Amino acid sequence: MDTQNLEEGKTVAQAAHELGLHENTLYRWVTEVKKDGDQAFPSSGNLKPEEKSLRDFQKKIRDLEEENEILKKVMHYFAKDRR
Repeated sequence: MDTQNLEEGKTVAQAAHELGLHENTLYRWVTEVKKDGDQAFPSSGNLKPEEKSLRDFQKKIRDLEEENEILKKVMHYFAKDRR
Protein backbone atom coordinates (compact mmCIF):
# COMPACT_ATOMS: atom_id res chain seq x y z
CA MET A 1 0.00 0.00 0.00
CA ASP A 2 1.24 3.45 -0.74
CA THR A 3 0.56 6.50 1.37
CA GLN A 4 -1.61 7.89 -1.44
CA ASN A 5 -4.69 6.17 0.00
CA LEU A 6 -4.10 7.86 3.33
CA GLU A 7 -3.66 11.18 1.56
CA GLU A 8 -7.01 10.68 -0.19
CA GLY A 9 -8.85 11.06 3.09
CA LYS A 10 -8.98 7.49 4.32
CA THR A 11 -8.05 6.93 7.90
CA VAL A 12 -5.40 4.44 8.83
CA ALA A 13 -8.11 2.32 10.41
CA GLN A 14 -10.10 2.24 7.15
CA ALA A 15 -7.06 1.43 5.02
CA ALA A 16 -5.89 -1.25 7.47
CA HIS A 17 -9.33 -2.85 7.50
CA GLU A 18 -9.48 -2.89 3.68
CA LEU A 19 -6.05 -4.54 3.52
CA GLY A 20 -6.76 -6.99 6.33
CA LEU A 21 -3.98 -5.56 8.50
CA HIS A 22 -3.79 -4.47 12.10
CA GLU A 23 -3.78 -0.68 12.45
CA ASN A 24 -0.46 -0.71 14.31
CA THR A 25 1.20 -2.53 11.41
CA LEU A 26 0.02 0.09 8.95
CA TYR A 27 1.05 2.94 11.28
CA ARG A 28 4.54 1.42 11.56
CA TRP A 29 4.81 1.03 7.78
CA VAL A 30 3.73 4.62 7.16
CA THR A 31 6.24 5.85 9.74
CA GLU A 32 9.03 3.85 8.10
CA VAL A 33 8.16 5.17 4.62
CA LYS A 34 8.13 8.75 5.91
CA LYS A 35 11.47 8.21 7.64
CA ASP A 36 13.38 6.20 4.99
CA GLY A 37 11.47 6.78 1.75
CA ASP A 38 12.40 4.33 -1.01
CA GLN A 39 14.78 2.46 1.30
CA ALA A 40 12.13 1.76 3.95
CA PHE A 41 11.81 -1.93 3.10
CA PRO A 42 15.04 -3.08 1.47
CA SER A 43 15.50 -6.65 0.36
CA SER A 44 18.57 -8.67 1.30
CA GLY A 45 20.28 -7.56 -1.90
CA ASN A 46 19.46 -3.90 -1.35
CA LEU A 47 20.44 -2.93 2.19
CA LYS A 48 20.27 0.45 3.85
CA PRO A 49 23.73 2.07 3.84
CA GLU A 50 24.21 1.65 7.60
CA GLU A 51 23.15 -2.01 7.43
CA LYS A 52 25.53 -2.66 4.53
CA SER A 53 28.35 -1.00 6.44
CA LEU A 54 27.61 -3.10 9.54
CA ARG A 55 27.51 -6.29 7.45
CA ASP A 56 30.82 -5.37 5.80
CA PHE A 57 32.45 -4.72 9.19
CA GLN A 58 31.15 -8.02 10.58
CA LYS A 59 32.58 -9.89 7.58
CA LYS A 60 35.92 -8.11 8.01
CA ILE A 61 35.99 -9.10 11.69
CA ARG A 62 35.28 -12.75 10.81
CA ASP A 63 38.02 -12.70 8.17
CA LEU A 64 40.54 -11.16 10.60
CA GLU A 65 39.64 -13.66 13.33
CA GLU A 66 40.18 -16.52 10.87
CA GLU A 67 43.53 -15.08 9.78
CA ASN A 68 44.52 -14.68 13.43
CA GLU A 69 43.75 -18.35 14.14
CA ILE A 70 45.83 -19.42 11.13
CA LEU A 71 48.76 -17.29 12.32
CA LYS A 72 48.53 -18.80 15.81
CA LYS A 73 48.70 -22.30 14.34
CA VAL A 74 51.69 -21.38 12.18
CA MET A 75 53.42 -19.79 15.19
CA HIS A 76 52.94 -22.97 17.25
CA TYR A 77 54.14 -25.12 14.38
CA PHE A 78 57.40 -23.17 14.04
CA ALA A 79 57.83 -22.90 17.81
CA LYS A 80 57.78 -26.74 18.07
CA ASP A 81 60.29 -26.96 15.23
CA ARG A 82 62.83 -24.80 17.10
CA ARG A 83 63.00 -27.10 20.14
